[in-house]
Order: sequence, then C-alpha cells, then structure tokens
Amino acid sequence: MTEGMPTTPGDEVPPATAAAIARVERFGAHNYHPLPVVVAHAAGAWVTDVEGRRYLDCLAAYSAVNFGHGNPRLLRAAREQLDRVTLTSRAFHNDRLGPFLEELAALARTDLVLPMNTGAEAVESAIKVARAWGYRVKGVPAERATIVVADGNFHGRTTTIVGFSSDPQAREGFGPFTPGFRSVPYGDAEALAAAIDATTVAVLLEPIQGEAGVVVPPAGYLPEVRRITAENDVLLVLDEIQSGLGRAGATFAADLVGVEPDLRTLGKALGGGVVPVSAVVGRADVLGVLHPGEHGSTFGGNPLAAAVGLEVVRMLQTGEWQERAARLGAHLHARLAALVGNGVVAVRGVGLWAGVDVDPALGSGRELSERLLARGVLAKDTHGSTIRLAPPLVVEESDVDLAVDALIGAIGDLASARLGSASRRHAPANG
Repeated sequence: MTEGMPTTPGDEVPPATAAAIARVERFGAHNYHPLPVVVAHAAGAWVTDVEGRRYLDCLAAYSAVNFGHGNPRLLRAAREQLDRVTLTSRAFHNDRLGPFLEELAALARTDLVLPMNTGAEAVESAIKVARAWGYRVKGVPAERATIVVADGNFHGRTTTIVGFSSDPQAREGFGPFTPGFRSVPYGDAEALAAAIDATTVAVLLEPIQGEAGVVVPPAGYLPEVRRITAENDVLLVLDEIQSGLGRAGATFAADLVGVEPDLRTLGKALGGGVVPVSAVVGRADVLGVLHPGEHGSTFGGNPLAAAVGLEVVRMLQTGEWQERAARLGAHLHARLAALVGNGVVAVRGVGLWAGVDVDPALGSGRELSERLLARGVLAKDTHGSTIRLAPPLVVEESDVDLAVDALIGAIGDLASARLGSASRRHAPANG
C-alpha cells in the first residue's frame, strides 16, 4: 500500500474516491466540507482509504478515538455486550449501567453521573441542571436564571448552544435564540466576575477551547474562576468533552491546574470511538435536583454504551494513557515550537493536542490540510489559517515525527505554490 495521495490539491480525485464522495454529495445534506478522502478501514493511529492508501490520523475524530481505531479491549467489550442485550431504555434497569456509573463517578472524584449520548446532549443537560439548581437551591426567581459563557466557545450545535456562540457561521439564520446567557472574553477573570449577579446560576467554560484553535488560558485563570464562582454561590461547569479523558496529558484538563468543578460534561472518547456515550458528572447536591420525569433519553445509559464506557473508564484508571499523552505531547510541542518563524506564526496546546497557526500569507488552514493529506497525514482546519493536531494516544514517537515532518513539507509546498504564482503574475508577456 502507498501512503498518502500521490496527487497535489487541484489534481483529479481518484475514481473510487470520487464515486463515494459524489454519492454523499447527491443524497446528504451539505452541512460538512470534508477533505477528499474516503476511509474504508482503520487500526490504531492509521486509516486506509478506498484506494488502498494509508494515512496517519492526526484528528482522532475530534478526540473521540483517543484509544485508537479498533482498540481490541473496547471492541471485545462491545462484542460481548452485543450478544447479551443492547437496549432496554431507562424504563427498566440493566446490569451494565450501575458499574459504569459507579466507576465513572470515582474516576471523576465526584458523586453522581447523568448518562446521555452526545456531547451536545450533555451540555444541554448541564444547562437544565444548573437552572433547576438555581431555582430550587439558590433561590433565583423563576425564569430569571443566567449563565456566563466565554467568547470563542464551542459546546455543540443545538439552537440553545449556538445561541450563545460568538461564531457567526454557527449562529446566523438559526434564531430566535434561548435567552439567559452572557458571554465574556475567554481568559479574562475580571470580566467574568463583572458579569455575575444575583441571577447567575453557573459559569460554563472549556478548560481549553478546542474548536477555537486549542486555546489554553493563562495558568491562573481557572483557579481564579473557581474562587469567583465559589464566593458567589455559582456553579462551575467545565466542558471536557474534547479536553478530557487523557487528551491533555491528565484525566481531565482542569487537573493540570488543580481545579475541581461542580459539574463536568464528558463525551467523545467516553464511547471509545465505538458508540456515542456522554455524561454529566457532579456533586449529589447539584445533580440530585432532578426528579423522575424531568429529564431523560431513550438511548442514554443503554447497556452497550455502558459496557464500552466502563471499559474506557477502566483503561484510564491505571494512568498509563495520561502519562503517554503527556510524554508524547512534550515531544510534539518541542518539535512544533521549532517551526515558529518558519511558516508558523504560533503553536498552542497541551498533551497530544495542538493548534498550529500557519502564516496567512502562505495559505489557509484548509489549504494546509489538503497539502498534509497529499503527504499522508489527516488533520483538520479550524478558523482561518489554523489547523489542529490530535492524534490517537496510541501513536508512537516515530508517528509524531512523521506528522511534524509532513507539516514542514506541507508548509514548504504552500510556500512554493505562492512563489510560483507570484512569478507567473510578474512574468513579462510574450510578444
């Protein structure tokens, strides 16, 4: 098998790839703009497309595949459960849910777990819980609860969530939006404190903003936010759907600065890349405000999801995945730091997670992702000229080097293309 596409961006897409993409474009809603690669098989940190070409996966399904594609432990847990029972709904108990809830609560050093399916569902659930707590415990007047969020946030795609997004592409054309949210600059604890008043029930933040380009706040920011929220009787809700479960080199990104939230939302890697699994985890006096019939999910806490989620939790109990992400992440960031000033404007991140800003004069993040694709590495752009690197935690150090070397080559490709374009523009006309 060859590695990567032998073509450069703009060349003809191979036939099997073109046919598969055409079918999706014909029958699917156009809410995504994927790179022109069609994955057919995957194992570990590598995927193979319909043409038989292999690529190093440096996105890991936005951190949903932290433990690698086709992880044997997770597939074994899923297969064993498939032969037993997959769905009962929460109208009945199932024998897999209890162990999952108990061990996830222990991993999160907290009391209770509310199981859901997707990350957006977990965030929506946390919003409902925070409002109910505000009315029933804090005593906020009915229908007056407010929640403070941060500019640049990404918490999902529901109408409530995009309503407090600062991304015009996420918001425009989808209103009217749910009231009750105040947005302040990310990383600015003083602005956050000023936005809190007697109606504030929660502060909802990502400890590291993933979609914004892996933005890491100042080291003292989250501890200060924790102090502010505690002093004002306000819940701190941390969205660790991307940053949690080993990605940042710790079980949770907030562990890096010693912050314990009141509620934490989890998802993506909790399902091991096998099934959708999410959860809100938190204190009993907060999650305990929910009563039967007030919230639910047909699939939330289903036996298959619980069996896979339990195996994910048990894999994280040893600490080996967190250590691996920290160690390989240090190597990744050391190599990326050397690129600043050489086609790269800035690098951010922790663990095996990095945001890389390419010089806008060279091209966009999309163009850089296409050049990486041609060199056998899958990455994805975010805003402007930024790409994210988040390989599965199963990568080897040699894979990390391969990814950075490909990035160096891709930046060189962009520079050569820009130089060639400039030369053609200034070439004298033939006469």
